[in-house]
Amino acid sequence: MTPTYSAGNIQVLKGLEAVRKRPGMYIGSTGPTGLHHLVYEVVDNSIDEAMAGYCDKITVALEKDDICRVEDNGRGIPVDIHPTEHISALELVLTRLHAGGKFDKGSYKVSGGLHGVGVSCVNALSSWMDAVICRDGFEYRQHYEIGKPITKVEKIGETDKHGTIIRWKADSSIFTETTTYNFEVLSKRLRELAFLNSGITIIFKDERLETPKEVEFKFEGGIKHFVQYLNEGKAVLPEEPLFINGTENDVYTELSLQYNNGYIENISSYVNDINTHEGGTHLDGFKSALTSVLNKFLDKYPKIQKRLDKDEKLTGDDVRAGLTAVLSVKVPEPQFEGQTKTKLGNSEVRGIIDSLVKEKLTLFFEQNPRVIEKILEKAVGEAGARIAARKAKDASRRKSSIDSFGLPGKLSDCSLKDPSICEVYIVEGDSAGGSAKKGRDSKTQAILPLWGKMLNVEKSRADKVINNEKLQPIIATLGTGIGKEFNIERLRYHKIIIMADADVDGSHIRTLLLTFFFRYMPKIIEDGYVYLAMPPLYKVSYNKREWYVYDDTEKDGIIKELGENSSKASVQRYKGLGEMDGNQLWETTMDPSRRKMMRVTLPDAVAADRIFSTLMGEQVEPRRKFIEENAVYANLDI
Repeated sequence: MTPTYSAGNIQVLKGLEAVRKRPGMYIGSTGPTGLHHLVYEVVDNSIDEAMAGYCDKITVALEKDDICRVEDNGRGIPVDIHPTEHISALELVLTRLHAGGKFDKGSYKVSGGLHGVGVSCVNALSSWMDAVICRDGFEYRQHYEIGKPITKVEKIGETDKHGTIIRWKADSSIFTETTTYNFEVLSKRLRELAFLNSGITIIFKDERLETPKEVEFKFEGGIKHFVQYLNEGKAVLPEEPLFINGTENDVYTELSLQYNNGYIENISSYVNDINTHEGGTHLDGFKSALTSVLNKFLDKYPKIQKRLDKDEKLTGDDVRAGLTAVLSVKVPEPQFEGQTKTKLGNSEVRGIIDSLVKEKLTLFFEQNPRVIEKILEKAVGEAGARIAARKAKDASRRKSSIDSFGLPGKLSDCSLKDPSICEVYIVEGDSAGGSAKKGRDSKTQAILPLWGKMLNVEKSRADKVINNEKLQPIIATLGTGIGKEFNIERLRYHKIIIMADADVDGSHIRTLLLTFFFRYMPKIIEDGYVYLAMPPLYKVSYNKREWYVYDDTEKDGIIKELGENSSKASVQRYKGLGEMDGNQLWETTMDPSRRKMMRVTLPDAVAADRIFSTLMGEQVEPRRKFIEENAVYANLDI
């Protein structure tokens, strides 16, 4: 019987029902990313108060039982009755989509979120929420459950405070994966917001711990401090980051930049505190202005210019090598585009930033000739390397390490070609590679042995990386290309597993590989494709039984279980993967049903950037300081 389809089949979702029905449409996902997005939405309201000049302190607290609290000292959400809706303005903001002061330009000139779905979405996706408002000499409170008001707005008493406190518990029936917040993930965003809004104090508390943890983010220098933070431990030019700001047509621009002695471009761009990962017109304006200014100054330095081939100009990549910059723009009515809505589309912004940067950069370089001279020398050196790399590119493809299909000769590929089920083991040494080839599932598991000392890309120019004989096989195997040519769609394996010995040399190889991935293919880490294999440290044998164990605690536990027979047990310590035959390697490290692996993640790319720079860069003193401060966590195998 054909089901009927009539007016009765049309559902009308009232109030916040639509949010609960399709939460992903409003917060992106119902996984950890969406859970943390709840916090950002509430904090953004407080930041908007700060940008409007009414708030200078925000506290975010993670309480026990997965409860979150955000409080500020702003004006407090209005509690009076709305003239047309005939309910409290507080209830309106917390229960209606597209309700808020951000649509009224008299209340907020710019704001982080213009969709008006923020705090009402958090309310809809919480099992309960409490709102406490302090304003006009009184304290008010209202309680909600699953987005619905359970109490009216109640006047609790008098107070001399002002501000808003929002406290909620995420609904576990919506966030089925987890309702537990990650301190490091939230720290990244809160620190970023403090950098982008100079003078604001953001206090972040973890009250879930026996001894509560508290960090304070406050940066009077704003994005200038941000650049210093990113470049910590690096040799820099100029000594103090350059800072540019200006307003035109209500678009307020802040830019801070500084070069370091590396070759990696590190530019972060923001619109109304939103990280524009995909760039946009503001970033285009900055990049074109920088390239134009440096090429004009190059004409004034013929000695440097003559190092370039005739008719060659500096490209954007040349002038941005080793550049760290933060660009923050406040736009009254931003138009976002791109897949993740993090690309600015306002065409007028490009011209505004282009002219501002050209004017201020030209003035700075004219007043600081030694600085521009050194920057030009670096850019021309980069251009020379680019030209040499271009000439050597064809020759490098003909090297014997790459076969006629563009794959390394040492790669033992898998027979299936579906990246979603294929994985590649990058294995230290030929002997371990041989065992891995014998033990693998040849349908889905590829083996790429590495040999010799790997290049530390933190200290190397891009052309040396591209032409390095140790890295070429990895680049060819993964298939994505690197740097500007990187394309995640071409990735040949969705699990890239680094399998190295559990000793100091193995740790060094893992770190060198991760440094390479982070600098030249960061998306494979961001998207969760990189893993560390965890081979066992011991094999315990007793009476025809065998246990493969992965640390000393596990080994001691088995010995204790054997009791009086423990002295008869045989304990074999594996010094390297090469000591295992193919069957043992399969059973312990490669069998998907039994193996242990660690996924490499980047909850905080900025912190990771600083750690890689500290540990792998040229500066010795920051590295010594880092090791001394973190020595308590080290587990050295000597």
